[in-house]
Amino acid sequence: MKRGFYTIMSAQFFSSLADNALFVAAVQLLRTGGAPEWQQAALVPMFALFYVVLAPFVGAFADAMPKGKVMLISNSIKVVGCLLMLFGTHPLMSYAIVGLGAAAYSPAKYGILTELLPASQLVKANGWIEGLTIASIILGVLLGGQLVGPMISSALLSIDIPYLNTGLDTPPEAAISILIFVYFLAAWFNTRIPLTGVPMRPLPKNLFTLLPDFWKCNTRLWNDRLGQISLSTTTLFWGVSGNMRYIVLAWSAAALGYTVTQASALVGVVAIGTGIGAVIASMRMRLDMATSTIPLGIAMGLLVILLNFISNVWIAAPFLILLGALGGFLVVPMNALLQHRGHNLMGAGRSIAVQNFNEQACILGLGAFYSFSAGMGLSAFGAISIFGLVVAGTMWIIQRWHQHNCIHHAAEVERLLNIARNDHSHG
Repeated sequence: MKRGFYTIMSAQFFSSLADNALFVAAVQLLRTGGAPEWQQAALVPMFALFYVVLAPFVGAFADAMPKGKVMLISNSIKVVGCLLMLFGTHPLMSYAIVGLGAAAYSPAKYGILTELLPASQLVKANGWIEGLTIASIILGVLLGGQLVGPMISSALLSIDIPYLNTGLDTPPEAAISILIFVYFLAAWFNTRIPLTGVPMRPLPKNLFTLLPDFWKCNTRLWNDRLGQISLSTTTLFWGVSGNMRYIVLAWSAAALGYTVTQASALVGVVAIGTGIGAVIASMRMRLDMATSTIPLGIAMGLLVILLNFISNVWIAAPFLILLGALGGFLVVPMNALLQHRGHNLMGAGRSIAVQNFNEQACILGLGAFYSFSAGMGLSAFGAISIFGLVVAGTMWIIQRWHQHNCIHHAAEVERLLNIARNDHSHG
């Protein structure tokens, strides 16, 4: 891997670490403020909001200037969201601003991979970036849980700076103040990302002209025989896993009686499994083998439902690792295939923006449904059952869709797979 790749990985790791720790701090901030359950669940769709709203624009924004600079600007927006949360803005609104920064960040962090690396290294690079993202989720959720826990938060709140009243009175506020510095560390790595030499595509004077272009890119990817299968799979995976982060917190409280600090460890356990699956997939899978992982998605959905019958943490932990591993093994080759098709069809930044739009729209839709259901009294057990059935059923439909493509469009699908195979061996 090129030297700049590891700088990108470091920047991504610390930015994602802070995002996930901030999620836990925001949940605790809402709980200590007596907010209803639906508001805590709504943190997930609020983070996804700007991904969906700004999807037509962020891809072109990422293609219009060096991607290291785009990532630096995005991190700065996340810091603003942190400061707003710290100084009294409602956590849902503040976390949406952090989501705005993340929405601009994502096309740059993935798009720069296709600029920096040949197609033959994309699966391996995706294994790295997904593995490190998973590591940042594990450590971020654990960090957030510990920062709002009694031991570290009491130490932070006891710090007395002469002649300065920090105004930090609660564990979540102390946690958020620490996370601002983590974002600054990510920003420093952003300044070290090298230029790739890829020509920039300037933004149009009228940004609304990007809307038909985005719609055309979206349609083009959905009409591609391999693009539609990989896009639908990754959309469903991230839609569900994005919401499972909160559902595991809610399930841990209901089934095990866990606090936020204790439950954050189990969210980390799922991510450990995903990281293991991602690393194995990056070593064992090729682009032309990506669609063979679809049955794992059906199995993953059915396994989610079994979580309702577990009330012992020693059974839950290995079970959650297995669940995460199936997801990691599924999503890495599918993600690489989607990037490859998107890069060939429309360019890296626009392709990732289309991917983010679909994935975050799924997170937003499922999260809004869960928040509404929680407000109407749906338990964590009911939510898990619904999510499991949605995953298994939809993955079965995707499998049938791919089989239909292979039967009725065999020549085209084989040609595309051969291109992927040749790019992997000669790239």
